[in-house]
Amino acid sequence: MDKNHLKSNVQILSRRSGLYLLSIIVLFVSIGLLTTVQPAFRFSSSLISEWTRDIDGFVFYNLLGMENRSFKEAFPDDRQLPQISGVLFQVATNLKPNDPRSLLGNELPGFSIYDSRILIAGEGTDYTNFPVESFPPLEEVLKDREAIMDEEPEEPIEDDREETQLTTGDRNVVFIYNTHNRESFLPHLPGVTDPNSAHHPEMNITKVSERLAGSLERKGIGSHVDDTDIGNLLNERNWEYWQSYDASREIVEEAFATNRDIQYVFDLHRDSLRKDHTTKVINGEAYAKIFFVVGAEHTGHEKNLELASKLHYMLEEKYPGISRGVLPKQGAGTNGIFNQDISENSILIEFGGVDNTLEEMYRSVDAFAEVFSDYYWDAEAVQANP
Repeated sequence: MDKNHLKSNVQILSRRSGLYLLSIIVLFVSIGLLTTVQPAFRFSSSLISEWTRDIDGFVFYNLLGMENRSFKEAFPDDRQLPQISGVLFQVATNLKPNDPRSLLGNELPGFSIYDSRILIAGEGTDYTNFPVESFPPLEEVLKDREAIMDEEPEEPIEDDREETQLTTGDRNVVFIYNTHNRESFLPHLPGVTDPNSAHHPEMNITKVSERLAGSLERKGIGSHVDDTDIGNLLNERNWEYWQSYDASREIVEEAFATNRDIQYVFDLHRDSLRKDHTTKVINGEAYAKIFFVVGAEHTGHEKNLELASKLHYMLEEKYPGISRGVLPKQGAGTNGIFNQDISENSILIEFGGVDNTLEEMYRSVDAFAEVFSDYYWDAEAVQANP
């Protein structure tokens, strides 16, 4: 390459970098002006945040790289600098050219529930079958309904762990509760066909929690299930159903205040999706699929995601297809915290859906208890032998 050609290329790159830097400077100066003028003429900070939160981090990374080349050396060589036009278009319109959800979510009612990311997608999981976070009227949740259970499912089979005599003793290290404690199952509610009506004061998700506690106890892991009827509590306070997490938060805080042994917290739910999305047949038997949900609107959620991810992969290794994946949730239409800021080992777990039977739920609970006990005792061994 001759010197003139090299010089020309250097000049072109310099001009592009200069224009790129100038555009970013203009952007930030504009934001500064918009946020420092008199309040009456000021855009809200939340609006500015919405404008800028999805800008590719590589933009800012390159700005640092202009001053300190060591930043660029640590980044893949094949990563392309985002186009200035694309960055400005995204900031101005809040639309992402490579993500049609950003357009549809602003125009179609209810479509914003898909404005989330899947951290780990299990078998069959995509943006069309996220867990449904329904909020029926409280009076619908509290209605008296007939419920049946054909027969009591058999107890889980003991494993070889009993011979090791691993136990937490009298310490209850796992706390289990149900924010939506009246969530029930259509196969056990004769005459009920609407998923939003699948609620019952006794035949509900609390039975799944009790089964989980029993299964963990058989693995030597002391567990406690809270039996608060959140539905009644909401009714007594004249609260709405969407305030369930405010009510259950008090329960979790009280549990930690009275039991310093708690290490893990599980909030069990059942999804409102139908059976084809919530059931997996393994070795000829139907299991209720499991979905791990983590609130992403608090600073410590990465630890919760780490735990959920480990349990997902361990489940998939022993029971392929049983886990629907790991879903961080935030933004409009969701709680976004789920009381998980109280503990770094806290997860919301969706066991099956509205069409699953208790027998299917119990199989999955026993599978989860088996995997979690492996995880728990391995972690204990590491802590005992650092």
